[in-house]
Amino acid sequence: MQSSQRNLAAEIVSGALAVIRMPFALLRRSTRSRGRRSQSARRAAFDTSKWSLELLRHLEWRRFEELCAAYFEVLGLTISSSRARADGGADLVLCVEGAAAPSVLGRCKAWSAYPVGIRTLQELLGAMAPAGVGEGAFITSGRFTHEAAQFAAGHKILLLDGAQLLDQLSTLAPEKGLALLKLATQGDFLTPTCPCCSIKMIARKSTGEGRAFWGCENYPRCKQTFSTAAFAL
Repeated sequence: MQSSQRNLAAEIVSGALAVIRMPFALLRRSTRSRGRRSQSARRAAFDTSKWSLELLRHLEWRRFEELCAAYFEVLGLTISSSRARADGGADLVLCVEGAAAPSVLGRCKAWSAYPVGIRTLQELLGAMAPAGVGEGAFITSGRFTHEAAQFAAGHKILLLDGAQLLDQLSTLAPEKGLALLKLATQGDFLTPTCPCCSIKMIARKSTGEGRAFWGCENYPRCKQTFSTAAFAL
């Protein structure tokens, strides 16, 4: 094939690919636009001027972690965090102000239809010794099973469920409680963050069954998803 013919063929192929890609680019932009409108409507459904259990339970998982870390800091604890866990969640190593070494390993879990069970606390216990601490703390905006509560009591793990956390927030000095409220509700606090890419996810539906779920915007490179059982659409 002559050079001019090869160039012409290349231009044709390039043009065809551009035409193919265009609908997908438009679809992504349309999805983002719909997502922003949907997020605004969902945000308007909450009274963000005060704490409530409903508000706590709708904080997306990353924002809930940030709230918990800030809450520990308000209590006077120094925090170092790590995201080495496979699920993308953070380990919060807590140190009492003035102490030479950390003493508590904290973890948290946003609301789920299922209560936090004993296995989750066993994983926390297993991480305490490598972190060099003898106590643990676990906060959830949901609930704990009875077995989990019994396990925690026998292994120096403090538990705070959603209702208890709400009570603790209400006992803070008004300016501190308000600062935490502003932190929790600024921007998009409802749409879950992709644990792999650290970007907001997109509301999607499966092609076959029409099942609603959260998917990463970087799909198909990232196939991370959350079900609507974890975060309300």
